[in-house]
Order: sequence, then C-alpha cells, then structure tokens
Amino acid sequence: MATLLRLDTSLFSEQGVSTQLSEKLVSNLREENPTLKVIHRNFSEQAIPHLDGERLQALMTPIEKRNESQQAKVDFSDQLIAELQEADTLVIGLPMYNFSIPSMLKAWFDHIARAGTTFKYTSTGSEGLLGDKKVFLVTTRGGIHKDQASDTQIPFVKTFLGFIGLNNIDVIYAEGLNMGDDMRNTAIESAREAIDALTATAATV
Repeated sequence: MATLLRLDTSLFSEQGVSTQLSEKLVSNLREENPTLKVIHRNFSEQAIPHLDGERLQALMTPIEKRNESQQAKVDFSDQLIAELQEADTLVIGLPMYNFSIPSMLKAWFDHIARAGTTFKYTSTGSEGLLGDKKVFLVTTRGGIHKDQASDTQIPFVKTFLGFIGLNNIDVIYAEGLNMGDDMRNTAIESAREAIDALTATAATV
C-alpha cells in the first residue's frame, strides 16, 4: 500500500460520524505504513460539480476544438480520474441521506466513469480498467438498514465500483445513530472495533 485516496462526503465535514470513523481508519493504516501517501478530498470543502450538459459537451468535444472553459471542465474530471488511478486503496465515508448516497458522491462517480479510461465495453459486456485496489466503505445511518430493502446504498455503490473494476470491498457500518445515545454510542464503538480488526488484517496481508 503506497497511496490512499480518501473521500469524505459528509455535509458536516469533520463533525460527521463517517468522517471521524474514516479518520480512524486512515490513522490505523498510517500506523502500519508511515510512508503512506494520502490524497484527501473533503466534499464539504471541495465541492464536486454535478455533470450537466456543458460538462458532457466538453468531454465530447475533440481536444483541438475545445475552448478554454471546456478544457478546464475536462481537466477537472481528468484530475479526479488521475487521483483514483494513482491510489492503491480507496476509503469512502458514506453517510446515508434520504435512503441514498450523498449527491456529490454520485457526481464524483459520474466524473470518473469514462469509457476507455476506467471501463470499456467488449463483445461480452463491460470491463473495469482500474485493476485490483482495496476499498473501504464507512457507512453511517440514522436508522437500521443493513441487509434490508431500504439499504439502496451498498448494492448501488458495489455495483458501480465493480463496473470500473473495484471488487475488493469491505464495509464498516455504524447504524442507529439517531435512535438514542446508547444506540449511537454502541454503534460507533462497534464500528471502531471493526476498523481495528480490518486494518490489522490489511497490515498482515
């Protein structure tokens, strides 16, 4: 493990539980690998623009015909892809908002899904091009949704990541955070223990 890409997607930045748990996870990995390079994107401070008609048109315009504004839009998406390509490990803080993922994470997905770069279509279907990277998803929820129909997050995120070639995924859950202090404290402590166990395993692989 040489480079880690960390995405904090909570609207509450450092106050978000997913951010705090991701910080513990990354800190654990750094303890095992002091030279670990961390690329950090905090969406509450570095907004990810949603893909719109202008951005799509910029991507579709041949490079020699792009104007300055179009090239800047393409450069932004290129940078996001380059960060992901460089990383050996991906940590995504994943709070549940209205039964789904944060909208800027969906925007990030839209920027990095590029045919011929992160995936390609073949005669037998699509093929991810990002190789074998380790992925940690740190998901936080106000209620209880794991393994229920209301959990639209994890199946979607795993499907998307698999589409670009990322299938080595571990999920850390902290649920019931809005169901009273006892439930919240227990959930957070359980998630911290899960992080300790997973990072200890990663260090020995």
